[in-house]
Amino acid sequence: MSKYDWLLFLHVTGAFLLIGGSVVAAALSLASLTRERPSEVAVLLGLIRYGLIPIYAGVLLTLVFGLWLVSERGYSYGSFWVIAALVLWAYANAVGGMGGRRDEETRRLAERLAAEGDAPSAELRARQRDPVTLFLEYSGGVAILLILVLMIWKPGA
Repeated sequence: MSKYDWLLFLHVTGAFLLIGGSVVAAALSLASLTRERPSEVAVLLGLIRYGLIPIYAGVLLTLVFGLWLVSERGYSYGSFWVIAALVLWAYANAVGGMGGRRDEETRRLAERLAAEGDAPSAELRARQRDPVTLFLEYSGGVAILLILVLMIWKPGA
């Protein structure tokens, strides 16, 4: 295999890890929306941390090997698709982190409520359906999908 093949393999592996971990986190977050009991919400939101391992690995691999590929293939770092992908990458990471912190606060609330009797709570329900958190998480997912489109299409390349 050539150097390019290895770089592409590692970049695509990173993309799969990033997308796979994001899908796991999204599925667990969505599943928590269907639960009333705080103990169930706490378990589902707590499991998201296991999706973070491939997300972090994917974030690192996609950036490092993606930039290396740009250089290796002779693309310009000033190309629209490269700049747009980097901006979306930064956005997805920023909003993913913010949404994740908000989910972590919701998980802690659910754990506290579970210890206090595990009864459904309007406060927990409101936290689960917080529009800011949902926007952060969904827009981060859309940004990742847009990056995938840019990587395949490479407009202007």
